[in-house]
Amino acid sequence: QVQLVESGGGLVQARGSLRLSCAASERIFSNYDMGWFRQAPGKEREFVVGVRRWSGGSTSYADSVKGRFTVSRDNAKNTIYLQMTSLKPEDTAVYYCAAKSTQFSSVYDIWGQGTQVTVSS
Repeated sequence: QVQLVESGGGLVQARGSLRLSCAASERIFSNYDMGWFRQAPGKEREFVVGVRRWSGGSTSYADSVKGRFTVSRDNAKNTIYLQMTSLKPEDTAVYYCAAKSTQFSSVYDIWGQGTQVTVSS
């Protein structure tokens, strides 16, 4: 069953902007913490940003994207977004949307298929 679907990836020039979308099922969106991860060729998957379902929807960003990327939620569409600005070639990766079904766990156990982001120099 498809529970998370990413879209919005593509080719963009350095210093440009791009917005990724993650459409979630109502069950996931209404109950679980969610986040974005990315994986570049030959590298480990890394955390980008997380957003809590409760606790005021607080967010936590990786230092590498802080000040450049912003996560947001659209409750009417059961969708979270990743607004990326001031993009760098180092941001090139497959970006994944994820969710965790246990609130106080650090393990994200539900994953989307990923969307490719390529930043040219």
